This record gives sequence, C-alpha cells and structure tokens, in this order.
Amino acid sequence: MVDLQPDQLRTLAAIAAEGTFEAAAHRLGVTPSAVSQRVRALESAVGQVLVRRGKPAELTPPGEVLVRHARHLALQQADVLAELGIGAAGRPAGDPAADDGSAAPLPEITLVVSGDAMTTWALPALVEASAWARLEVLREDEEHSVGLLRDGTAVAAVSSVADAVPGCRSTLLGQMRYRPMASPAFAARWFPDGPTAAALSRAPVLAFDRKDDLQERYLRLRAQCAAGTAAGTAIDPPRHYVPASNEFRRAIELGMGWGMLPDLQSARAERAGRLVGFDDARAMDVPQHWQQWRLHSTSLDRLAAAVARAARAALGAP
Repeated sequence: MVDLQPDQLRTLAAIAAEGTFEAAAHRLGVTPSAVSQRVRALESAVGQVLVRRGKPAELTPPGEVLVRHARHLALQQADVLAELGIGAAGRPAGDPAADDGSAAPLPEITLVVSGDAMTTWALPALVEASAWARLEVLREDEEHSVGLLRDGTAVAAVSSVADAVPGCRSTLLGQMRYRPMASPAFAARWFPDGPTAAALSRAPVLAFDRKDDLQERYLRLRAQCAAGTAAGTAIDPPRHYVPASNEFRRAIELGMGWGMLPDLQSARAERAGRLVGFDDARAMDVPQHWQQWRLHSTSLDRLAAAVARAARAALGAP
C-alpha cells in the first residue's frame, strides 16, 4: 500500500504555488536539495512523474491530483486546529507558555473571482470571511476559472460554468445582466443610425483582456442578425484592452470604445448621463455559479454561505 507522506505532499503543493524548486524551498524553510529529494521519493512511491522540471516547474496530471489532495489535507487540518483552539506553536491558544505566534492558525483558502464580480457584489463576502480565513483571491474570467479548480490551484470559484468540475459541486447564485454601453458622444459619433453591422465594424471596442469574449459574442449575434442566418459575415472592429474592471468602465465613459458592462457597475454612470446603452434589446445574462471542492471543511462551507448571502443581496434569488 502506498503511504503518502505529509511533508512530501506539502512540498509538491509548494512547488505548484511558487513555480520553482528554489522558491518552494524558501517557502518551506528547507534546501532545494531537500525539495528535490522529497519529490523524487513521492514520485517513486506512486510510480509516476509528478513534476516537469523547468522554470517554471509544471505539474503533470498525476501531480495535479496529488496537489488537490495536499490542499484538501491542509484546509481540513487548519479547520481542526482552529476548532480545537490549538495554536501554531502546538499549544492551546492563550497558553501563557505560548509565544505571540501561537494563535490558532487561520485556514488558507484560494479562490477565483472575476473582476466584475469582485467590483460589483462579491467583495463584502470576502471581507466577512477574512475574519476567520486567510484568503488568496485570484482574478480570472468566469469561464476560465474552472481550470484553476481542475488543477488544484483554487478550492472554490465564482464561475459562469454550470457543470461542476470533477470533484466539485456547483450552485447557482444568480445572474449578472450585461449591456453594450458607450459614452453619449461615442454613441452619437459611431452609431448615428444605431448599431448596424457597418457601424460596429468601424467603432473601436474594448475588452478586458484576450480571454474576454462578451464583446465577441455580441458582435457574432449582430452579424447573424444582419445576415439573417447563423453564419453571418464576421464583424471585426479595432480593439483595445483594459485589464482592470473600474478602469474598463472609466475608459468607456471617456470614449475610448464601447464595451459590455454589467448593470450593477454601469447604473450610476448611466443615471448621471456618462454612459448610454445603445442596444438594450440584446442584453446578455451571465450566470454566476459557486463551485467548490467536495470535502468536509467548516471554513470553506462558511465562505460558501457568505458568498451566497452577498449574491442574494445584489443579484436577487437565483
């Protein structure tokens, strides 16, 4: 029977988090040689290559499985120690013999949240959870966040993908409505006759980054409508990329281009006359799902409950 050693699993998880053997060694307080020895021992125990050596080091699929397991164990151990009130120094919290670092360690949770969700509704839940967990929040587009769940980088994600990643469960939180928005001056200049295919081909468009396909989905829909078929001529306007949620909205207000904005983010500027929706009939509803690993973890379940409350308050009932 294979006996997976905790120190070897922690080492593999540190390599996944830090990207190199040297950085993992610094994180663990050991030598790079010790890191290499632990990885070789773990690979020998399971009979499979777990890490492709390089800079950065890359996990193989079996390595990803073991990293998920390592992070499961770490989260569950932190939950147990917190419940028992056992401090980082191995003594009960509050023991006079304990040093200042002996408070019960907070569970570490890595999760993925899109920039739009963070800006509009998710942050209050994370602030609440920060009182009882150490959070690492990764920004990733909704559809790409599941990859970080799959490879074990994150234990939870807000995602537009409904199908649960293997080993996870998925819960619908609600929907965010997006509309194509522009400044009044931009709309008057580029869309005097409305957002026709010809006008959209010339008008600059903004995207968050090259993974952001909301604008492309809208343009494909307009192309299909213009052609009257499902295979319309592609609309290919000039593109700008602004990879920060508030700055993305502000760039649209300033006339840099048009873009898809969630109502939760655009409402105030629209009321103030800084933004206009120029094709409200083709709004897009983007579902928000909470995906998390299937494991018994008090802290992860508390985070899920906080996220669900924040979503209900901002998005309404799913």
